[in-house]
Amino acid sequence: MSSDSTWIDYAEFGERFVAQAVTQERIVAAVAGMAGRGVSIGPYSLGPAGLAGFVAEGKVGAPVVLRQDPHVIFQVTVPLSLSVKVLLGGQKLRLAAVVEIDLALHARAADPVLIVIDIPPITARDVSFVLRAQAIAASWEWLLGPLAGVVQNEVAKRVNAILSEPQARRGRVFDVEAIVGGTKSPHRDKVDFDWIDYGEFGHRFFERIVTRDRVFDVVRRMAGRPIEVGPLRTGPGKKATVHVQGSILEPELTDRKAEEVSFDLLLPVSLDITVDVLKSNRYRADVRVPLVLTARAADPLAIVIDVDPLATEDIQLEYKAEGMRAATLGALAGIKKQVVAQVASVIRKELADASGRTIDVAARVGGTATR
Repeated sequence: MSSDSTWIDYAEFGERFVAQAVTQERIVAAVAGMAGRGVSIGPYSLGPAGLAGFVAEGKVGAPVVLRQDPHVIFQVTVPLSLSVKVLLGGQKLRLAAVVEIDLALHARAADPVLIVIDIPPITARDVSFVLRAQAIAASWEWLLGPLAGVVQNEVAKRVNAILSEPQARRGRVFDVEAIVGGTKSPHRDKVDFDWIDYGEFGHRFFERIVTRDRVFDVVRRMAGRPIEVGPLRTGPGKKATVHVQGSILEPELTDRKAEEVSFDLLLPVSLDITVDVLKSNRYRADVRVPLVLTARAADPLAIVIDVDPLATEDIQLEYKAEGMRAATLGALAGIKKQVVAQVASVIRKELADASGRTIDVAARVGGTATR
């Protein structure tokens, strides 16, 4: 009873999930707290015996995503406009500079089921310093190299400090289990993480997110579905007419020990069976239909609760006659296989459409929020 879906493995699911969840908008949001922050540098002394000094002030601009590299790595630049005041021998020089901070943001998977936007520490090499075009006297030019070096080091320190603030760190941690469960995450204040690969993330996603209770919410919808069979003509000379009416009762679902996330599903079915041979003979039947469910990852990014093929011989039917005549007639014994086959046919039709057992993760993950 497999769907027509194309299955993908846990590693592929894990990487696709992270790529779908970590959009450019979320990347920008992860560092957006820097925008508008004021930066003050100095006063600093430059040259021999502190011959010159400078101070700089500015404001951080809005982050811009330059490109997305493979494996969910984003290259981001953060602009910083600086006004620099330099004092040399009693003379003042005002300079306008543009500083750009290059960040590499890597969406990584971490224990237990976290997506963390990891940012390596910023160094002076990640900070560019460019003076806006203006004429500078030769006597000042020797200051520019040392001044740029100080600015690059100080900006790197301040950016690292901003990114290390608790609120900034929390904005880069997505606890998928807490988000799905609607609970508060105990992991968002972490500083150190145990990294896992996408395959392990995908496996843990299914183990911890695709739980028995969530699968049961899907299959319990079958409870109350009617089952009607007949009229069937059977028996010698086709003189017996069989009518079957009933419904599926509350399913029973238990975890199954297997490499994949799977469950044993038992569908109890209650039937009222009427066999007309000269007069009506009534029976109460209890049917037990065993099935195996497996949670599978499907292309492009979905979870399908797949159902193994139903074997008619595995279906159990027990019945009780209502009244002495029905008990002595024993008419149901001869048509037991037919009733079981008809019940199996109804359930197969019920399970043929996998849409009710499919969770479109790609559609839902767009609304993922940090908790």
